[in-house]
Amino acid sequence: MKRKKVLIMGAAGRDFHNFNTVFRGNPEYEVVAFTATQIPNIDGRTYPAELCGELYPQGIPIHDEAAMPQLIREHGVEEVVFAYTDVPYQYVMNRCALVNSLGADFRLLGYDKTRLRSTRPVISICAVRTGCGKSQTTRYICEIFKRMARRVVAVRHPMPYGNLYAQRVQRFAEIRDLESHQCTIEEMEEYEPHIAAGNVIYAGVDYEAILRCAEKDPAGEPDVIVWDGGNNDFPFFDSDLKVVVIDPLRPGHETGYYAGEINLCMADVIVINKMDSAAPRDAETVKANCSRLAPRAVIIEADSTLSVAGDISGKSVLVVEDGPTLTHGEMKIGAASVAAHRFGAARIVDPRPSAVGSIAATYQKYPEVGEGILPAMGYGEEQIRDLEATINAVDADLVLSGTPIDLARIVRANKPIIRVSYELSPRGNGAEALERVIVENLFR
Repeated sequence: MKRKKVLIMGAAGRDFHNFNTVFRGNPEYEVVAFTATQIPNIDGRTYPAELCGELYPQGIPIHDEAAMPQLIREHGVEEVVFAYTDVPYQYVMNRCALVNSLGADFRLLGYDKTRLRSTRPVISICAVRTGCGKSQTTRYICEIFKRMARRVVAVRHPMPYGNLYAQRVQRFAEIRDLESHQCTIEEMEEYEPHIAAGNVIYAGVDYEAILRCAEKDPAGEPDVIVWDGGNNDFPFFDSDLKVVVIDPLRPGHETGYYAGEINLCMADVIVINKMDSAAPRDAETVKANCSRLAPRAVIIEADSTLSVAGDISGKSVLVVEDGPTLTHGEMKIGAASVAAHRFGAARIVDPRPSAVGSIAATYQKYPEVGEGILPAMGYGEEQIRDLEATINAVDADLVLSGTPIDLARIVRANKPIIRVSYELSPRGNGAEALERVIVENLFR
């Protein structure tokens, strides 16, 4: 039987999951290559034979996405699977047009074909864009379970930027686990807050294996599994309750970006976060879209409550924010920049003139990054050192860090680093409504 030749477009996340759930071990298909984009230095690798199964004894090469037309021609690719997220619809259809012009079909795999079923109740927390506040919502919901005396284990959307076989299944329960797994800043930003809150969190590459390990966690089998989504991707697990976070600071994005609108349409609960920073007109736009696309969803409005671990009044500050939120997330501000204005900083110092190496390249690639903000890019040791050098070259009284991690643990700064924390604060009876819908859907 002739196998259909397939290429999977990805960014070290859903691409591998789609392969594992649909193509691995399937004799009808031959996946000839992955392509990679969005994340620095994730091409030039091989999806290892140990993860590919017996049909791929040499593994599968991972190329830069720019090589896709050549790969289609060379291999006679018949089908291209688009498998990454947080991109505008126009972007997706531009890729579709290119693929179709080269004679291949263009495919988007859906929830039913790629979801994995658990033996435990599952709640998923996803979003319509990166930077909406998924992590703080996940932390808030985990605290609800703790108050109920329910044991929870979280599973995070993949971020495998290193040795793929070594990262097949990862478990994080202590800060030292971040070092032993050689995590990037971007990975630490997702895992460290869970560890600090006393949660166990899993991640990796092979989510069937990860799910089974989470169900039998050595610290105790969980009463519930929390899917902690990434970017604006939809869940990898069959979810008994789907919570989706919306950002009114980017009105209209909930209907304009793949795959966020999928999450919105599937939502059981919608959390409209950052209401304390949103313009009333923008909040109303978001509410109207939520009511139209998810009319049965419970809508909860919430503030993102900021706190600053030190006095910044009258100081000149270097603002550091979460990298992906500023880059492909397209946010112009973050928690630290809001805090700088709210808590009386005298001046925000522009880091662009001091940017070096890969940080300078990031500004060139993403010129829309908000003025006076330094994205905490750290996809490898070299980029972390460039971040450190940039921080130390900026003439400011202190660093105001809005990243979820303890930045002082990662870089040696020549000025104090003051952290900004942000927590979800539901408005009105939102807390009670959220707890009620969790009990009704997961524990009855």
